[in-house]
Amino acid sequence: MALKVWNESMSVGVARIDGQHKGLFDMINELHAAMMEGKGRTVTGPLLKKLMKYTHEHFSVEEKMLETAQFPGLAAHRKYHRDLTDHVDVLAARYERGEASVNIELLSFLSDWLTKHIQGVDKGYTQWVKEHGVH
Repeated sequence: MALKVWNESMSVGVARIDGQHKGLFDMINELHAAMMEGKGRTVTGPLLKKLMKYTHEHFSVEEKMLETAQFPGLAAHRKYHRDLTDHVDVLAARYERGEASVNIELLSFLSDWLTKHIQGVDKGYTQWVKEHGVH
């Protein structure tokens, strides 16, 4: 069973970004499945690294799009992204040290943050990018 499912209510109206958001949900669900199945660090560790790398790439694409659109909230948006990556880096380091309790904490944080970020923060740029022809 999936931890989080992307649906149309999460669309930001930019196909490329929606596709990446779907990819992030897929990776969180893949990581969740591996953890729930008790798969060893040989599976979970690489999945976590893949998710972190993809997240950095997604943030870069999104920030470049907002820069191109001259979105006035770009600085704050970048800060949200930095705060997430900093927090995930700390949780990932704890995971690497073998702190098993981080599994649920990490998954819960990632899925909640992603949903709230898309529906709250990302949707805040939807109208702007549409009006400025960047989509």
